[in-house]
Order: sequence, then structure tokens, then C-alpha cells
Amino acid sequence: MEPDEPVEVSGGGSGTDREPAGAQERPRLRLASAVMFVHELERSVRFYRELLALDVTVHDNTAALLVSPDGFQLYLRGMGSRAHHPLGHVGIQYLIWTADGEDDLRRCEEVLRAWSEHVTRETGDGFTLVEGRGPDDVPVLVSYPGPEAVPRREILRRFYRW
Repeated sequence: MEPDEPVEVSGGGSGTDREPAGAQERPRLRLASAVMFVHELERSVRFYRELLALDVTVHDNTAALLVSPDGFQLYLRGMGSRAHHPLGHVGIQYLIWTADGEDDLRRCEEVLRAWSEHVTRETGDGFTLVEGRGPDDVPVLVSYPGPEAVPRREILRRFYRW
């Protein structure tokens, strides 16, 4: 099978239909925090506050904690201009955010266009995805509606471009 051929898997994320031993109900975990290393802390704080409407709750010389109204935390750590983030290597490459509505998605697209030279907008499979680049040239994606409203049935083709 070619690496760019998506395969639909039923059941859980592990690819099996088995429940964990002794489990009556699947745990409902959610992502609580993300840590992002950035070149210039202040520039990244401005960008993520504007794009994601986060509040800065803690800030020092090398790090900041930004928090959403629902409690999600984004930690930013300034690493200096020589740090790099090679795409296509093992580890989290970027996160996909979900806008609150069509108006919010348009607002996010405007913010991305102000910060990024190349912004794309694609609609398919029942949702729209806007992609730009953050201040550290890391891809930033915002979708609407989110997967809780429109479950994803395909793996996005852009993930196979590396």
C-alpha cells in the first residue's frame, strides 16, 4: 500500500475494536496543554493572543502561558533565532484549531493573512480549513466546524506532502 493512500479504520484510534481490559466505558480525555518553542517570545505572544483570543496568565523573560476561556493552555518558550523545527521529523508538527463559527473563521483568516504571505482556504468533507504560517514559519491551521460537529472521514492530503 502506498503511504499516500488513506485507509478507513472502524473503532478506536488504535485500529482495533477491543476495549481496554475491565473498561465499561471509554475514558474521555481531552488535550489540556501544548508547549511550543518559538524564536521570539514577544512576537509569538502577540500572534497567538490575536489569532486564538487567548489571555496571558503568566509571563517571564523566556516563557509565557496563554489560556483560553475553556482552560486550554498554550505554553510558549523563547528559544532564540537559531533554534529550528524540521518538519517531517518524529514528533508533533502542529495543531489544528477550531473556530467558534464562520465569522470567527474569517477573523482567523484575516489574522493569518496579516502575519503570513501564503494563506490557503479549502472546503471539503463538510468543513473548511484555513492554513497559514505563524511567526516562526510553523504551519497554523484553523477549521470550522470542528470534528465534534463534522467527524472527519478522510486524512487530509496535505499530511502526505512531506
